[in-house]
Amino acid sequence: MDAALLQLKGVRKSFGARVLFAGVDFTINEGEHVGVIGNNGAGKSTLFDILIGRQEADEGAITRSRALHIAYLTQHDDFSEGETVLAYIARLAHAETWEVETKAYKFGLSAEHLAAPIVQLSGGYQMRCKLLALALQRASLLLLDEPSNYLDLDTTLFLERFLQEFSGAFLLISHDREFLRRTTDHILEIENAEATKFNGNLDDYFEQKELLQTQLEARARNLKERREQILQFVARFGAKATKARQAQSRLKELKKMEVIDTKPLPVRARIRLPAPTHCGRTVVCLEKGVVGYSSSQRILKHVHLTIERRDRVAIAGANGRGKTTLLRTLVGELPLLAGERTVGHEVRFAYFAQHVTERLNAHHTVLEALYHAKDPSVTEQEARDLAGALLFTKDDTAKKIRLLSGGERARVALGCVLLQKVNCLALDEPTNHLDFSTTEALSQALRAYTGTILFISHDRSFVRNVATKIFALEGDQTVLPYPGTYEDYVWSMQQRIKEEWE
Repeated sequence: MDAALLQLKGVRKSFGARVLFAGVDFTINEGEHVGVIGNNGAGKSTLFDILIGRQEADEGAITRSRALHIAYLTQHDDFSEGETVLAYIARLAHAETWEVETKAYKFGLSAEHLAAPIVQLSGGYQMRCKLLALALQRASLLLLDEPSNYLDLDTTLFLERFLQEFSGAFLLISHDREFLRRTTDHILEIENAEATKFNGNLDDYFEQKELLQTQLEARARNLKERREQILQFVARFGAKATKARQAQSRLKELKKMEVIDTKPLPVRARIRLPAPTHCGRTVVCLEKGVVGYSSSQRILKHVHLTIERRDRVAIAGANGRGKTTLLRTLVGELPLLAGERTVGHEVRFAYFAQHVTERLNAHHTVLEALYHAKDPSVTEQEARDLAGALLFTKDDTAKKIRLLSGGERARVALGCVLLQKVNCLALDEPTNHLDFSTTEALSQALRAYTGTILFISHDRSFVRNVATKIFALEGDQTVLPYPGTYEDYVWSMQQRIKEEWE
């Protein structure tokens, strides 16, 4: 059995009246690859802060082995102004220049990359720099907080390969189901101020969770039946002298009987989208299109695309290739620089992106925002139901938009788009800020939706479940319908990463 690197016993943490951890116990052993899951606000990032000493637990003990050496990959960039890639990696890893240069090639970093200011690199290459710094630290335990957020597929696959090959242990916070499936062998669930560790990957976790719930419910039913039998016996024979001793014995049994706390499984949200209005067969068409922001910022050239009614199109490609620019052009948010855009008969678009949160009225409540955006034929109850499906409790729906976090505002904006009863939805990263069950509910709702969907997503499970067509952005400023399935597309990229890694 592998030795324990880290052990938590009775760890408690509160912020005012809010109890984040109430007696957390778990152990991380050498070489374990652990996915950390839980709803937003459950305390996952706070747990990491406690482990690295940025915050202190209120109570409890944390035992660290002598072999423990932690390296932490944060959500936020920590670049110094004007810092080169080489200087950044050397600073984080406390490494000599020759060590960085020797390892850089395996991470796809050339001499030109190492000499460049790190802020000038794309997000994908910045992640490669961070991973090289982690590798050079020779840590026995990595802490990674949402590392795949906003990464393109190419970089996500590279990160995935890095973690699969990592011989030490790691704790990985992520909402990306496919990423967790392919990189972890244990799951640490943070829920209701407790932490529970499960053997196996994410699919094993869901299976074990449901089985455990079934067993607890059966045990609770048996105990309830036994209590009722005891109470009936006491009520019937307690006053009789010949049965008094038996009655008292059974009352003692009743007092010692365990109490089963059957916690409900996470709510499986159901999202119902309003039926779209009818439109022509062709939804939108680009002919000889030039896509960009100005004559000096031409992102895509010679674009020939046709979207037809009921297509569900995923726009794929590396970050910086123009996915969002193309999506905005297709729905009319950006004008074509050249060429022709034709919109079909009675086509109505609704567009969701992170920046649309700025269009929300800060003085509206969550429900008021949804009521204001919904189609007149959508009932207020349907709007309330969607708010609940998007993780807003009854109390949350009365909060003003100005008091919400960025993630909460994004969920409100998504709800506003989904309630508009349009026949073409354009969605840019719609699953950000959603938990597993809500992401699954959204994918099911979109599969059942009879309108047209254009979307961008880095969540591979979501794309696989929703897309019927793939438009791939290539390096020569073109867009091509991908001839195979999404699985084929991902496999081709995995092969390229494999060749690069080896």
